[in-house]
Amino acid sequence: GTEGNGVQGRTIIQFIVDKEGNIVKPKVLRGVDPYLDKEALRVIKAMPKWKPGIQGARSVRVKYTVPVTFRLQ
Repeated sequence: GTEGNGVQGRTIIQFIVDKEGNIVKPKVLRGVDPYLDKEALRVIKAMPKWKPGIQGARSVRVKYTVPVTFRLQ
């Protein structure tokens, strides 16, 4: 494969942050290239815990949609 050579663009990832702040069910909403999509998912999964969403005084699950942009150096 091209291993991402010469490819740039934006992959849109959607995931849920659960009540404990864990990233759950990340998925590619809009991809650019299979290699970059896989890399974007890897980056999202490797992130440290998030602060859970708060509604009133309770932690709640929150759905996020995040663009991951790749640019060539």
